[in-house]
Amino acid sequence: MANSQKPQIDGILNIHKPYGMTSMDVVRRVKRAVRQRRVGHGGTLDPIATGVLPVFLGQATRLMEHVVGGGKTYLTSIELGITTDTYDALGEITARTDASTVSAISHEYIERVLPDFSGEILQVPPMYSALKRDGKRLYELARAGVEVEREARPVVVHNVALTEWTPPVATLEIHCGKGFYVRSLAHDIGQALGCGGNMKSLVRLKSGAFAIENAVSIEEMEDRFADGSWHNIVHSPDAALRDMRALVVGKQLEDMIRNGRAFNAGAANTLARPEERCRVYTTDGRFLAIVAYDAPTQQWRPEKVFALNYAEQESAVVV
Repeated sequence: MANSQKPQIDGILNIHKPYGMTSMDVVRRVKRAVRQRRVGHGGTLDPIATGVLPVFLGQATRLMEHVVGGGKTYLTSIELGITTDTYDALGEITARTDASTVSAISHEYIERVLPDFSGEILQVPPMYSALKRDGKRLYELARAGVEVEREARPVVVHNVALTEWTPPVATLEIHCGKGFYVRSLAHDIGQALGCGGNMKSLVRLKSGAFAIENAVSIEEMEDRFADGSWHNIVHSPDAALRDMRALVVGKQLEDMIRNGRAFNAGAANTLARPEERCRVYTTDGRFLAIVAYDAPTQQWRPEKVFALNYAEQESAVVV
């Protein structure tokens, strides 16, 4: 009897996560809609947050690290004058500042403290986070009433700008790197201003190459997979790698890469940086691999090789 198993879909969905859902809630909904198990997300969003959540399907899950570790842009509203244990609006209030004191804070005063939170900085993660201490999640300890010292971690903030100040709410746009907690930023800015603060809302505007303008709702995603019109919302896996240079190889080098063998790319070698990674395509435009440059041997070494299901993705979006 012929095998009627549905082919695996290899690609990326740009999902607009709604308020109240966890990132894993979104993954479970996608799994049910797509009807395949190999699904993962590219960077956790808190339930209070909305916006861009890249969801990876099939072999594209091997590329999640490139989005998780990439740049992100957020829009956040910080309520000044109220401090909470979770650093956001869902937590228990631990301190208040008089409303008149908060209203007296000027737009210029807030802008003066922002440079302290830009560049390469050290940030203490919140207790209510998924980081581990002695095998336990910090949020598990926090819920049990235990607070532990957290080591400050280096993070990168490319830019933080005040876009609106309507007391007691300050709205900021932030462009940052991996491992950054916007909740901690809200708390720390409140402390720097001397009035306390918490994250009232958070929208992820961009994650890597994926922007909120092109994100689809959970409901649209489910409808598309139900009626078979999903091709136009599934991005090709290499959409996660747009910050890498692209190499195109002929049949001989393609075979070497598929067999895991290092190769010399000729002219591409003269432009290569030590340990640089490139995305590789065949002459007919198919995404083939990620390769890394080995400076001592002056060769490119296959790091991840793909055999993607393009028959199901002829109309896949390229970002």
